[in-house]
Amino acid sequence: MFDRRAGILLHPTSLPGPYGIGTLGQEAYNWVDFLASAGMRLWQVMPLGPTGYGDSPYQCFSAFAGNPYLIDIPKLTEARLLSDEAVIDAPEFAADHVDYGPVIGYKLDLLKKAYDRFAESATGEQRTRFTEFCKAQSYWLEDYALFMALKEAHEGQAWNAWNGDIRSRKKKALADWTKKLESEIERQKVWQWLFYEQWLDLKSYANERGIQIIGDIPIFIAYDSADAWANPELFYFDKAGDPTVVAGVPPDYFSETGQRWGNPLYRWDKLAENGYGWWVKRFQSNLDFYDLIRVDHFRGFESYWEIPADEPTAVNGKWVKAKGREMFRAVRDALGEVPIIAEDLGVITPAVEALRDDAGFPGMKVLQFAFGGDYHDPYLPHMYTPNSVVYTGTHDNDTTKGWYEQAPEEERDFVRRYLARGDENIVWDLMRLALASTASTALVPLQDVLNLGSEARMNTPGVAAGNWSWRFGWEQLPYWIAPQLREMAELYGRLRAGEAKDTAYRQSAE
Repeated sequence: MFDRRAGILLHPTSLPGPYGIGTLGQEAYNWVDFLASAGMRLWQVMPLGPTGYGDSPYQCFSAFAGNPYLIDIPKLTEARLLSDEAVIDAPEFAADHVDYGPVIGYKLDLLKKAYDRFAESATGEQRTRFTEFCKAQSYWLEDYALFMALKEAHEGQAWNAWNGDIRSRKKKALADWTKKLESEIERQKVWQWLFYEQWLDLKSYANERGIQIIGDIPIFIAYDSADAWANPELFYFDKAGDPTVVAGVPPDYFSETGQRWGNPLYRWDKLAENGYGWWVKRFQSNLDFYDLIRVDHFRGFESYWEIPADEPTAVNGKWVKAKGREMFRAVRDALGEVPIIAEDLGVITPAVEALRDDAGFPGMKVLQFAFGGDYHDPYLPHMYTPNSVVYTGTHDNDTTKGWYEQAPEEERDFVRRYLARGDENIVWDLMRLALASTASTALVPLQDVLNLGSEARMNTPGVAAGNWSWRFGWEQLPYWIAPQLREMAELYGRLRAGEAKDTAYRQSAE
């Protein structure tokens, strides 16, 4: 079980900065400083992989790679991989959201220039670090770099639309394309090296200041990914590489047709044959990136909803048993105890609870789910066990202000009676409730800290456009927020043991 602590959920894309999207540069270091001053010991991010269509961090081209769009441009100029002239005429991007189309075009142009300069004039030290990186990460990097170079050569088409020989990874086709795309493959590797160095430097900075980073592993991978293309034997594909069954969730109160996600489904028998080595490597890679790992859709490790690939909705599916218990045991045997948070939201069966509890993983509690029933609701704080993680809301929820403003009056009345408070400071009152709870870990999205409404929502499940784009500005963080957060962390025993109250931030602000 984790010790008592608190933190904030914020994806790096939401950080401020002049290049249209948050990066791993100075603004990220400023963010870490803010967290430290506020007594927050955790920073939760979403998956950091390279995003594709829809810009979702939960649909990435790789389960191992980093997102090149997060690479910081000023750090490239400091490393002399970009000239000052290359960035002197940067467009004026929106400050409050990511406009992905123009941002990606601009960033890719600069990243290509950075690779060209690396190829022409990298220092000996840079080349040595790059070579060591390629060697250490070869188990995924070779396939990923070739996959991305092939996507570029095929004008972005998904891999099942490629020529049959390279689609099915015939030996001669792999050799021919690898030779033909040699420069493009190396460019992808250099971008990954740059991302890894910048991220791990930032992570070290956070750890030195007593802040741990919570990452996120989606249970399923994207179909159009290096993982699916390079490991087709691990998934239910036909001879042409097309899925025969796909993932989703069945119809429920929220959707009459369920949710057809379309992700490939694992062949757990094949995973078991090599001791779940693919999952062991995935967790090992994530432990390089993060200190703790939230496992998304945890219930799918006990049973998953299998939908025939030709079905347009999730109605006609069935529950199929997974081998999560054996997989988590193999991960523990290989890596030791991995600090995992189980995303166990939704309709959870006793079998899923047993899988979570037997492994000792804390489950999640969301305050926005707590007030639709009565005092028996498991999301109410008086029902928590200490081995749990409480959120006011998650990236898939509306902001707490937006949720409260749209909630039925009987639900709002329950909130007020439970808190014995009025509406005036309802969001911060719910934040205080989370931090005061018995849950060992309390996490709050930055949107709630800033008391923002639905306009700041990060994601609306089932809606294809307009997600993952919210950004904040430092002007939204007045001087009093950090000391107030720190006060709550201290009051409810969530500071580090023996840590004295630090008034430096308050004094400097005043």
